[in-house]
Amino acid sequence: MRKLQLGLKRFSDIMLSVFFFILFTPLWIVIPVLIKLDSPGRIIYTQKRIGLNSNFFTIYKYRTMKEGTPDIPTDEVKDPLKLVTKPGSFLRRSSIDEIPQLINILKGEMSIIGPRPALYNQPLLIRMRKEKGADILRPGITGLAQVMGRDDLPIPEKVSYDEQYVKNYSVLLDLKIMLLTVKAILSGRGNK
Repeated sequence: MRKLQLGLKRFSDIMLSVFFFILFTPLWIVIPVLIKLDSPGRIIYTQKRIGLNSNFFTIYKYRTMKEGTPDIPTDEVKDPLKLVTKPGSFLRRSSIDEIPQLINILKGEMSIIGPRPALYNQPLLIRMRKEKGADILRPGITGLAQVMGRDDLPIPEKVSYDEQYVKNYSVLLDLKIMLLTVKAILSGRGNK
């Protein structure tokens, strides 16, 4: 990917993040209150993730699960319904829990669209993405793998979509993913 493309992508990430940050101002007030009223603990959940060039960074999300929930991939959580808080179920289904990642974007750790950042304890996913060159872009709040199945996809299929995204990156592809993301959120498809 050329430097000009990367520069334009970064510029649009900053502009969109500022826009969404302002647009979601009411949620920055309401969501923390709902989380605190439901259960004790943090409002913002932090987690170690793998980002650009397979480097670690700390991702921010609204807390949707009870404090003390194991720090493992969602698809490995046994009986997640017992661990999800009351507002957490809606926040996850609607992807509102991802809003704090706008901070990650402004810090330069993430992008609006890109391969979803792997957890530090997903060595197979990390290795396969590195082998396929899918770690050369900042990870995204949404991405091609998310709109094609999200948590329902096996790791090799996720990596294949991430590789396709990197190889075929364009502004039009990002716009398509953005539209498909809205559709996926509204349908709740692939979200656990």
